[in-house]
Amino acid sequence: MLKLRDKNPRILLIGDLMIDHYLWGKCERISPEAPVQVVAIEKETSVLGGAGNVIHNLKALGATVDVISVIGDDANAQELNRLLEDIEISNQNILIQNGRNTSKKSRIIAAQQQVIRYDKESTEDINASIQEQIVTHFKASVSKYDIILLSDYGKGVLTTTLTQALIDLANADGKKVLVDPKGTDYSKYKGATLLTPNKKEAMEASNVNITDEATLLEAITTLKNACDLEVSLITLSEEGIAIYDETLRTHPTVAREVFDVTGAGDTVIASLGFALASGYNIDEAVKFSNLAAGVVVGKIGSATATLDEIIEYESSLNKSTSHYHIKTLDEIRLLSTELKKRGKKVVFTNGCFDILHVGHVKYLEEAKSYGDVLILGLNSDTSVRRLKGESRPVNTEDDRAYILAALEAVDYVVKFEEDTPYKLIKAVAPHILVKGGDYEGKEVVGQDIADELRLVEFVDGKSTTKIIERIQNDKC
Repeated sequence: MLKLRDKNPRILLIGDLMIDHYLWGKCERISPEAPVQVVAIEKETSVLGGAGNVIHNLKALGATVDVISVIGDDANAQELNRLLEDIEISNQNILIQNGRNTSKKSRIIAAQQQVIRYDKESTEDINASIQEQIVTHFKASVSKYDIILLSDYGKGVLTTTLTQALIDLANADGKKVLVDPKGTDYSKYKGATLLTPNKKEAMEASNVNITDEATLLEAITTLKNACDLEVSLITLSEEGIAIYDETLRTHPTVAREVFDVTGAGDTVIASLGFALASGYNIDEAVKFSNLAAGVVVGKIGSATATLDEIIEYESSLNKSTSHYHIKTLDEIRLLSTELKKRGKKVVFTNGCFDILHVGHVKYLEEAKSYGDVLILGLNSDTSVRRLKGESRPVNTEDDRAYILAALEAVDYVVKFEEDTPYKLIKAVAPHILVKGGDYEGKEVVGQDIADELRLVEFVDGKSTTKIIERIQNDKC
């Protein structure tokens, strides 16, 4: 996940922009004129909606985003342009069609519940002249983007003719096209890289009732073949995301608690696009998208997920294998920097940890108690032999690393070849350096780098050497 930290893909989004308008208030009486609530408005807010929420998600992940859309020549258009300006998105490619209503959805909220929604918008197809302008601009600029996203909310921007022209041009330039589809006729998206329908949408478009794995396979292959997709994908809500290229696989959801699924589809296409544009393969991208969606549905309202939130969320799930917690020097350097940015106190300790015993575990638990994250430097096999002799270690470095990484107290394990972990400590630059109590009054390697040195007393009578001696004596 950290390798996405330095990625800044350039992404073009084309679709239906709208304004999500909220009137917040309270209701304490019923109108004398009709049996309806009277809401006293206390606050009014507006945010970008529709394809605009995809923009928010892409920006939160760190992408450079350009957008092509069509709006009207009305007051709502002026407001929408101000909202784009607020998040530093150019309106250079936002075309105006005279007489068209810019989409605005207004919601009245009382006591955290939506009382009513009213819309003002145009939903007919944009005119042929505007479509030609979009195609001309797209043809001239498509090569500078890493990926193309089409966000179709059925408001008339992505007409069948325009959508097919965009996909053909993108394919000719070797660019992936991801589509969040609308409606039941997906023929307009033929030739796209992938679509992101949810289960209900996929059933309607494929005419297959998805009830088990067999019908899921039927639906997902039907869409792939009918739309000539590179990858067929269906989002399955709490069941995860299913993908099919040559084989069917479902990546399970990673949401801990769902508060609001509003905008989750926007997060899926944004995170998929960001990951694929950053070099992830489809399975890696889907896993990343699942994590992003897991963050978003844990929030109220249309929301976004930043890379920081996704990284922290993944760590909190504790669903990764022990291998995930074993890092290289370069990986731990990046990770340590990221952890400190998030305000985490980093603790470091090191050792051979050959035959793991209760003394080791209690030592590591106390070390972890001094901060938020414990990074453990582990002597390699060659390093242990130089320190302990040719008969050691008993357990290989890979075995030792995996077992240590499985401990609740240990967040990350990094193997080092040198006699001392000074190079590793310099890379981590921990807040707290922890060593055993036998270092009392001695110089500790790395204490010039850490903010603080803590010494932990060992458990009496517990050591790898004593365990080995007991085994040897028993054999005699």
